[in-house]
Amino acid sequence: MYDVYEIRKDFPELALEINGRPNTFLDTAASAQKPKAVLSKIMSFYSTHYSNVHRGSYYLSEQATAEYEEARETVARFLAADSREIVFTRSATEGVNLVAATWGMINLRPGDEILLSEAEHHADLVPWQMVRDRTGCSLKFFAINDDGSYNPENFYKALSDKTKLVGVTGMSNVLGTVFPIKEIAAAAHAHGALCLVDACQAIVHQKMDVKDIDCDFLVFSGHKTYGPTGIGVLYGKYDLLASMPPYQTGGDMVRRVTYEHTEFAEPTARFEAGTPVIAQAVGLGEALKYMQNLGLENIAAHEKSLLDYADARLAEIPELKIIGTAPGKGGVISFALGNIHAQDVAFVLDKEGVAIRTGHHCAEPIVNRMGYTSLARASFGLYTTREDIDRFVAALVKAKSFF
Repeated sequence: MYDVYEIRKDFPELALEINGRPNTFLDTAASAQKPKAVLSKIMSFYSTHYSNVHRGSYYLSEQATAEYEEARETVARFLAADSREIVFTRSATEGVNLVAATWGMINLRPGDEILLSEAEHHADLVPWQMVRDRTGCSLKFFAINDDGSYNPENFYKALSDKTKLVGVTGMSNVLGTVFPIKEIAAAAHAHGALCLVDACQAIVHQKMDVKDIDCDFLVFSGHKTYGPTGIGVLYGKYDLLASMPPYQTGGDMVRRVTYEHTEFAEPTARFEAGTPVIAQAVGLGEALKYMQNLGLENIAAHEKSLLDYADARLAEIPELKIIGTAPGKGGVISFALGNIHAQDVAFVLDKEGVAIRTGHHCAEPIVNRMGYTSLARASFGLYTTREDIDRFVAALVKAKSFF
């Protein structure tokens, strides 16, 4: 049985009071809180197993290396991938930049096209703009519907034999739209293109099986999966990774070095130059185990119930407009409250102990496309309760009364 009140006891920060009120944390889409299991794992690693990895022929180094590589195996199992296909990065953003700087800069040229959805985060947009500017390829976008839902006709119309890579979010961080990434990957392959999935939002709401999806690349971040900051994951099909040059150079990513020449290591070491994100990777592995122990299907059902409840409660505020109402959307609600600026709404909510996000959410083009320059956003996690939503709605009513 999924007992959210027992689960909340695993998250120390949720027990804090904010401005004398319960901590109503509704910004999990930006960064999730961390359970005690993750905090304890990181502290234990630093206290009893810490050393550099892959380098030392002594006990602590061997222990640290074993934990680091076990974390890689945990990520691989979580994605149904091979551990040789899991690259630890500093963030999901670095993962996209790695693919853009290695595969993109090497393989794209004038006449080629990159195709993205309108709903992409800056992390899956700006790197490809730089590739376009340096290689002379073209950057295209397929439009979504006004309610934020995926439009297959627009996607297939934009896809062509000139397309060399399709980049798509698994779930929009602004609209909550869930994209059919398996269908999109298959269509990309039918045109000879690769598919990169930004799974930062989707991976905490649904199971990701990269073999079933058949995407070529996939990225996600640790801090959104209830793990530490400073860690991300790039999944890439092994043959693709093996064909790509290093993203950075230095220690531990080489096989042999002379003054005249360097022979690089095979993936994944090739892409993990220098001392890697050791403790962060160990913490991420523990976070993924925590989610699996709760059951990804149980988390998804809990968040679906919350979204339905929130939609019903927010409908009680006639001046509130939800931006993004696609069927099957995830636990993200971007909204406008009458003519009140999103920042003013957030200011009042903070006084009530309610944390939400405001601005363009690092996805400025889609916010503009929906007719706004700034939106308020509430987002749910595995620890969110109906009482959180009730306090959120009450704070919105108070904010409306002030303006």
